[in-house]
Amino acid sequence: MRFAIAGAISSLVYTIVFLPFAWYVTGERLAVIAVVPAFFAAATVGYVLHSNWSFKGHGTRDNPRARQVKFLIVQALGMVLNLAFTWIITGPLFHGPAWASLIPCFLVTPFATFALNRQLVFK
Repeated sequence: MRFAIAGAISSLVYTIVFLPFAWYVTGERLAVIAVVPAFFAAATVGYVLHSNWSFKGHGTRDNPRARQVKFLIVQALGMVLNLAFTWIITGPLFHGPAWASLIPCFLVTPFATFALNRQLVFK
C-alpha cells in the first residue's frame, strides 16, 4: 500500500513536469524529450519516499552507496520503458497526444520498477 501511495505521488510529479513540457516546450510530436526531466523529477521524489517510507528497513544490510547505484540502474530501465512508450504513441508510428503516453507509463513501468526494486535494491 505504501508503494502504491508513493508511486501515485511520483506519477503526479511526472505528470506535472511532463505534460507542460510536452505541450509548451517540445510540442507533442517531440514529447519523448519531455520524458527525461519528468522522469528525473519523479525518480528523485520516488527515491526519497521509497527509501524512507515504502521500503523502510529493507536493504539495510547493503552499502547505502551500492543501494543508490542499484536504484539508479532500475530507474534508468524505467525511463527507457517510458521513452519507448512515449516515442511509440506520440512519434511517427501513431502520432497520438502526449497525455496518451501516460497510460502505459503508469500501468506498466511502476510494476516493472517495483519488482526490480524489491528484488535488487530494497531486499
